[in-house]
Amino acid sequence: MTAAQFEAIDESEAEMILRWRFDELARAGYDVGTALLLASHVEIDLHEATALVRRGCPADTAIRILL
Repeated sequence: MTAAQFEAIDESEAEMILRWRFDELARAGYDVGTALLLASHVEIDLHEATALVRRGCPADTAIRILL
C-alpha cells in the first residue's frame, strides 16, 4: 500500500490496518517498538518484513533493509 492510498481511507479502516500490521510483525518476531515503527510505514511490504525475520534475519538488520 502506498502512503497516498493509506491517506485516502477512513480513520477506522486505517486504524484496523495499522493494528493488523503491528500484530503480524510482532507475531513474526519483532519487538514491540520495532513492530510499531514498521507497521506505521505502510509503504513497507508486510510479507517481506515478516519473511526476513522468519528466515533468521536479525531485526536490526531487517530494519536497515526495509527502511
